[in-house]
Amino acid sequence: MELEAFVAVAEELHFGRAAARLHRGQPTVSDAVRRLENTLGGRLFHRTSRKVSLTELGEALLPDARATLAQLRRFQQRGRSLAAGDQARTTLVVAHAEYTGHQLLLRCLPQLRERFPDVTIVPEAMPTTAQLPALRAETIGLGIGWATDGISGVTARVLSTERFMALVPEAHPLAGHAELTASELSTTALLTWPHQINSGLCDRLLAAFHIGGADLRIIRTADSVHAIAAHVAAGTGIGITVESALDHQPPGLRIIPLTGPSTTADQVVLTPTEPSDTATALRDLLLNASAELLSTDH
Repeated sequence: MELEAFVAVAEELHFGRAAARLHRGQPTVSDAVRRLENTLGGRLFHRTSRKVSLTELGEALLPDARATLAQLRRFQQRGRSLAAGDQARTTLVVAHAEYTGHQLLLRCLPQLRERFPDVTIVPEAMPTTAQLPALRAETIGLGIGWATDGISGVTARVLSTERFMALVPEAHPLAGHAELTASELSTTALLTWPHQINSGLCDRLLAAFHIGGADLRIIRTADSVHAIAAHVAAGTGIGITVESALDHQPPGLRIIPLTGPSTTADQVVLTPTEPSDTATALRDLLLNASAELLSTDH
């Protein structure tokens, strides 16, 4: 319960919403977080009457907490399968980070299932930072995420290079631009993904602004492109996302690419150093599908 409460509060940044998500009372969730903090000997959250935010300790431990919960779910699933006598089947857990393009995965999974009918395929949302230790421990078989520092002990292949895109209200003064630079967005109120979900993307975006001598002013984060678009439509600011995460044209908004150094990010497919046959097959399917899409776009 303690880890579930920690992750829920970290993702919601609100104890009430976390409690509703877990179908528990708010005091129960608060007590669980407090017990975990006492065990660790440090605070996981800064709490005020108006705001909840992660401490440095909380941000550092969140990927590990997510990975541990994911491993526990896989343990429970495997235990139920074995208890039911389903010992002949094997499992491939496919992790995918938020903001990665899911179209490739949706395109390739039916082909993989056709090739390996006896393998149970389990897609699971997981940040890139949590995928890396899970791949090293081989608790997941393949991951799709974003290039980031610290990719060691796993094999990374580039699936695609994605441009950062700005979501701009049609009435905004910048809406008429064909492209936008970091300096043109300097001091503008920006909405984007949380660092704990996609540290690689955040670091890349920060580099773009640093190289351009501009100020990066992120005023709000959201876990999905749809949530970012809603805040932009409400007039909160300008949204930043990546091209592959946009599966439709949000009404009332313009999608404008960013231009300049570090305004692209590599989407990667990650496998253990010695992947299973199923993981190898899925990796190759993803790479081939990505290459086909790239050739048709040109």
